[in-house]
Amino acid sequence: MKTSRRRVRSFRDITHHTIDVRRPVVTLFSGGLDSTYLLHRLVQAGATEVHAVSVGLGSDEEPAEIQQIADTLGVRLHAIDARTRFVDEFVRPAIAAHAIYLDTHPISSSLSRPLIAETAVGVARELGAPLILHTANRSQNTLQRINGALELLGFEGEFGSPYDLEPVSREQKKKELQSIGLDQMAERSVSGDSNLWCREFESGVLDDPEDHDVPEEYYRWTARRDAPVSAEYVEVGFRAGVPVSVNGRELPLIDIIEQLNRTVGAHGLGRYTGLEHLPGGVKVLEVREMPAARLLLASRRHLETAVLDSETLREKLHIEQIWVREALEGRWFGELRAASEAFIGRLSSALTGTVTWRLADGRLATSSIVAADPRYVRSREDWEEVSVRQELSHCGGSPDDRIGIAQW
Repeated sequence: MKTSRRRVRSFRDITHHTIDVRRPVVTLFSGGLDSTYLLHRLVQAGATEVHAVSVGLGSDEEPAEIQQIADTLGVRLHAIDARTRFVDEFVRPAIAAHAIYLDTHPISSSLSRPLIAETAVGVARELGAPLILHTANRSQNTLQRINGALELLGFEGEFGSPYDLEPVSREQKKKELQSIGLDQMAERSVSGDSNLWCREFESGVLDDPEDHDVPEEYYRWTARRDAPVSAEYVEVGFRAGVPVSVNGRELPLIDIIEQLNRTVGAHGLGRYTGLEHLPGGVKVLEVREMPAARLLLASRRHLETAVLDSETLREKLHIEQIWVREALEGRWFGELRAASEAFIGRLSSALTGTVTWRLADGRLATSSIVAADPRYVRSREDWEEVSVRQELSHCGGSPDDRIGIAQW
């Protein structure tokens, strides 16, 4: 198999024989099992200037624990808060594009990986680091998403994941990390990825699509409550296609997402299970909870149907999947995603209004759809009467003439 000379694909590639570990090395670091083990192996290989880049997107990992791991391993941590940028530049266009993978689940990591890669490139260039490492493996689409982003961003050095051609078992990683005092890693039974938009888990006990009962304790936003949750109404307001308010109160989009994750999640809504393809067509199972996404995507679609011409909306459905495909396949910084986003953005200016939902008994239903410039009618009988009069008037008939209407 032909491989790029700029790719790191195994742990053998991070030894003294192939990479000068005396120069700065930038690694993407989430605080999880895989990224912690990579730091451990770099230190073992003699790397003297390891820079762990932790991009804060609202994950489950505690900053203090991430810092403690970095201190234990003797590497420098770069903790960068990118939550607002993630929401404004990546989640917002995903809402506009109704970014759902093959009608099964909203996409998430496809949105975070380009930002994480771009942040790593910025740190590497500032340090003069010739190497960026990440920890995606062959059963994760993150491998092509981060590599693709780094390629399109034009990073001048080497990059890649040593897990690509040299996987390491979870048990082996846990054993080695426990031996150096990182006992908390023994608790990692699944691979997780979380941010403000989504909590996703995979692998481990969730490997087999034919047998994957998800332990209830894995859920946080949609976890079962001890007491029943009272029915409630939630109104989401949009301006030019962007969510701007909840229950009449204007909020930044980041606050809207956080509030809806709590409110909608309390009703147990927003759980998704889906099979996602890898390069070559193999499918793997992923489980998500995305309560805010559940409500916001459905709300915007209702507003679109209220405002847009049906043929225009049908074409948008097609363009949406182009947008999703380009993001999913690691081409966020490519021209086709940008072009499809421009088309979608052109249709957003008229999308101003509100959608109100009733949440009760683990279900949600609309109770009001209000558009500033609607195409809908509010009384079918009144519309029929007006429509008939207009047609007769255009045909030269009397407004009160009902005889022979069928011939028109």
